[in-house]
Amino acid sequence: MSKKKKHYVVWKGKKPGIYESWDDCKAAISGIKGAEYKSFLTFEMAKKAYNGNYEDYKGKKKGESELLPAELLKIGQPNYHSISVDAASSGNPGVMEYQGVDTKTKKTLFKQGPFGQGTNNIGEFLAIVHGLAFLKERKSDRIIYTDSRTAMSWVRKKKCNTKLTENKKNKGLFDLIKRAENWLKKNQYSTPIVKWETKAWGEIPADFGRK
Repeated sequence: MSKKKKHYVVWKGKKPGIYESWDDCKAAISGIKGAEYKSFLTFEMAKKAYNGNYEDYKGKKKGESELLPAELLKIGQPNYHSISVDAASSGNPGVMEYQGVDTKTKKTLFKQGPFGQGTNNIGEFLAIVHGLAFLKERKSDRIIYTDSRTAMSWVRKKKCNTKLTENKKNKGLFDLIKRAENWLKKNQYSTPIVKWETKAWGEIPADFGRK
């Protein structure tokens, strides 16, 4: 019986992406301190993982995040009385932008960037906070969907816990991060922030489609 082909996701390396061989993956992470990578059984699993965050897959067994049909039924359908947010980063760090859209129509409600140097996690964090301020200003009772558990955790803690260091190139982005953190500390909100179930519903509507 032939050995099943694996696909390798590199979130942090010389060139983040999806690789079809261990040799290519190894070349992409060689010499990179704290490289973030993982193998998956199918390209679809790898594609979904690459769109997410390393922390969501770190320590999990291959395929563990795949949902069984019975689990899909329990999840049900998305709540379309909502907005969805997402970010995209070309590299980690790299050029980053984020946006918020109407979950049902995918109409863009807000969009920021591109920023010259940022990370996907920072973008996801800023997108959620922007969404919270957007809905509060309009006195809306909609919920917010995000596919980033990391960003959800940062929002709960009111702190963007990025490892990226501030410099001249990203000063504008860090000014925005400080504004977002201050907004969280000074404002109360009742908007539920809900994890988008990518395995059940497909890519989040705010996805930039750069797989």
